[in-house]
Amino acid sequence: MPRSSRSSILAVGLALTVLLSACGTDAAGQPPTETVSADRSPAPLPPVFYVDPRGAAGWQVTEWEREGRIEEAAALRRISTRPTARWLVGDSEAVTDEVSEFLAGASRSGQTPVLVTHNLPGRDCGRQGTGGAESAEAYQDWIRRVASGVRGRPVTIIVEPGAVPDAVDRCVDDVDERLGLLRDAVAVLASTGSARVYLDAGHPAWVKDTARLAAALGQAGVAEADGFALNVANFIDTPRNVAYGHQISDALDGTTTFVLDTSRNGRGPYPGRTVRSAPSWCNPPGRALGAEPTTDTGLDRVDALLWIKYPGESDGACRPGEPESGVWWPEYAVGLANRAD
Repeated sequence: MPRSSRSSILAVGLALTVLLSACGTDAAGQPPTETVSADRSPAPLPPVFYVDPRGAAGWQVTEWEREGRIEEAAALRRISTRPTARWLVGDSEAVTDEVSEFLAGASRSGQTPVLVTHNLPGRDCGRQGTGGAESAEAYQDWIRRVASGVRGRPVTIIVEPGAVPDAVDRCVDDVDERLGLLRDAVAVLASTGSARVYLDAGHPAWVKDTARLAAALGQAGVAEADGFALNVANFIDTPRNVAYGHQISDALDGTTTFVLDTSRNGRGPYPGRTVRSAPSWCNPPGRALGAEPTTDTGLDRVDALLWIKYPGESDGACRPGEPESGVWWPEYAVGLANRAD
């Protein structure tokens, strides 16, 4: 059935799912474990992604211009005027309103927003401390609240950075539960009828066995998504990511498409495993902004280049004086901008 013909049916189904999951049960009176969606036609690729006027770089530009720091403010405009993703990291009570408000702003601008869900139980396998939903049931409720906030509006959603590669690495306690939660999340978000959904697949320096990674992506529901995402919050150059993406796509069906995070890959990764005894994936020096977000990639099977990680947000307090993960770090942002081509 064409996607346009199913919109009303999916909307009713989603509403019922949200209501039942809020009570902790599915239609059979059991805790929700898996949602299976019908085959669907993908939402159209957006011509223009959303530039959030309230991004950290925007208010930093205003503050620095007021202080007379004109050159630094000009550098930060390379970030503040580009579309970036909004990360959703928790707070079930507020997430529906957060999504709805963000999408409403994008709609008023005639642009398509990018969201990232990052709230699985045990997310990051402890690399950045604790975080994520308290239980599988809490996560399923949360993802349905995210979907409820979409309300039929166009959006691109990156699903759970690092979750599938961590499952392949078996750093999670229950791999089957992890993959089942991802499969459920993909199906619920796809059932909105207006979201393009990409399941994160890590990056070329993480899982080397692309056949094994593709198998895990299959278990996690990539066939129900619009494709997969690569290089989220990492620095690996675009050609290497494209080659890696083709290997994964070939291991799936040869046609699965993907998106790339180019927010900080302008100079590729740091040429070493550590920087002052801390991992080189965490706030490496000398990096630069990458190619600007676009759907006109000119690259085989690459749907879009995106800025998924917000340039200038810290990767974590990996060295003395570095901010905690997700905290805005204007000096690092200026460096990224000044070194960009």
